[in-house]
Amino acid sequence: MVCSGFTRLAAALVCLWGLLALPAQAQTDTEVDLALVVAVDISFSMDTDEQALQREGFAQAFRSKLVHDAIRGGMLGRIAVTYMEWAGSPDQKVIIPWTVLDNSESLMAFADRIASTPLRRAQRTSISSAIDFSVKLLEESGLNATRQVIDVSGDGPNNQGRLVIEARDAALAKGITINGLPIMLRQPGYLDIPDLDVYYKDCVIGGQGAFTVPVRERDQFIEAIKTKILLEIANLMPGQSLISRIQSPQRTNCMAGEMQWRDRWSN
Repeated sequence: MVCSGFTRLAAALVCLWGLLALPAQAQTDTEVDLALVVAVDISFSMDTDEQALQREGFAQAFRSKLVHDAIRGGMLGRIAVTYMEWAGSPDQKVIIPWTVLDNSESLMAFADRIASTPLRRAQRTSISSAIDFSVKLLEESGLNATRQVIDVSGDGPNNQGRLVIEARDAALAKGITINGLPIMLRQPGYLDIPDLDVYYKDCVIGGQGAFTVPVRERDQFIEAIKTKILLEIANLMPGQSLISRIQSPQRTNCMAGEMQWRDRWSN
């Protein structure tokens, strides 16, 4: 009887220890220095060459030794990244789910998955929906992240879904930082705007340390993406110009894309 009672007591203690230990282990497993959503534009305004350059840029970024070193230099030495593609309001797709990157092997495997995914294109441009979808990914990630960042790349203004400033402000209210990679490889054409970098600065990005890295030349594309990923991981900002204007420039029209689309169908 004593032996049987002892066995039951031991089993109960083991069970209790398991209940106490599992949450602590789970919490340890999900703590990261950075939770990063890479949100990539695949709208039809991006030609296949641009898409291929963009894809290669992100793949090379996660293969870069500088990026590996930046991750190791964090407090915990690990980050979590998810790679998603977006176009119009109903079109957001996770290509690579949340993945913890904490060594060269995991980074190389992540880069290989980016590079091997087939290219696709879709209609319209909804930066606001991309931001909203990214916020949901962060909220449902199960990660305990010191910083939460959404990395938005695109070559045009918002023209579908809710206003981009509404989505941006909702994300910022949750403590999320949004950075931008405005792609300006071509002369502005139909449904484009001439100063996309200014539009991103005024209407898309925000939060602590937010920045943009504009891409204006094809030979800058891959290096710009690598630089942006490195800055986000290291929690740095690009160097600022020492020259500033005395007068503030006129604020960008954050409804420029919606107005262009409306004018297209009203004519």
